[in-house]
Amino acid sequence: MSKILITGAGGFIGSHLAERCVELGWAVRALVRYNSKNQWGFLDRSPLAREMEIFTGDVRDFDSVHQALEGCRAVLHLAALIGIPYSYSSPLAYLQTNVIGAYNILQAARLRGLETVVLTSTSETYGTAQYVPIDENHPQTAQSPYAASKIAADQLALSYFRSFGLPVKIARPFNTYGPRQSARAIIPTIISQILAGRRVLQLGNVTPTRDLTFVKDTVEGILAIYQSPALVGEVVNIGQDREIAMGDLCHLIAALMGVTVEIGAEAERLRPASSEVERLRCDPARIKSRTDWLPRYSLEQGLRETVAYLQDHREEYKPDMYNR
Repeated sequence: MSKILITGAGGFIGSHLAERCVELGWAVRALVRYNSKNQWGFLDRSPLAREMEIFTGDVRDFDSVHQALEGCRAVLHLAALIGIPYSYSSPLAYLQTNVIGAYNILQAARLRGLETVVLTSTSETYGTAQYVPIDENHPQTAQSPYAASKIAADQLALSYFRSFGLPVKIARPFNTYGPRQSARAIIPTIISQILAGRRVLQLGNVTPTRDLTFVKDTVEGILAIYQSPALVGEVVNIGQDREIAMGDLCHLIAALMGVTVEIGAEAERLRPASSEVERLRCDPARIKSRTDWLPRYSLEQGLRETVAYLQDHREEYKPDMYNR
């Protein structure tokens, strides 16, 4: 069987996706970023890593990507810079990884004649909701350099479909959470501070709403999009059609952990006013009508699994530091 290349396979969602593909019996080549220590991110401690072919390279390097795609029938592209605050400090890094990286994937896939290319997008491309729930026709508004880089990558991918017939699909998850997520995201930030004994939590803006999907459901959504012949050339949302304000989320997590907390604002954690995405709520009608995907995890179930993970890995988090 020819292989499926998964980029960003050492990361949060990518490692879960790579493991799931192995569980399905697929031949997986996992692209992880080259480093001198030969570290594979979360795949270092995955019992399924030995059943994958690990390829070290860099999506910013065309030669590396072209070589990684040799003998592959498809690519699931997740490698990206994703921290929004850091995109204010280094917009160029986001262009190099998210836009040039996408170009390298698309061009190499075109030259290799791949059957399917799935790019992973983000709900940040929509900006603050102009209507809810947000369907795939919602205007795209870049409120951060990160969002701008992802819009550019998405449009480049669609141009390759229209110009060259490259069988591209764009998976657009709303906010994903779960085990292995870094403390740059709000849920691990809340949990790690509570585990450290804090009862006044240092957070940013807690009025925005988000549509949260557990990582295993996001993975199944990406795979459903990959397997659907009806979605070539289309953007497909992955989400719940439910929203929760970040302040309410904080108190829900605290209740699940059996504590009461207060929320303190830390200026460093606030986005510039015009950059804050105030509301996100997904319309998942397209994925539900074109595939058999349905989310299996309630928010409470997913949060409990996430809390359990952080309890077992609390030494990997730095609750006293702001992780951008």
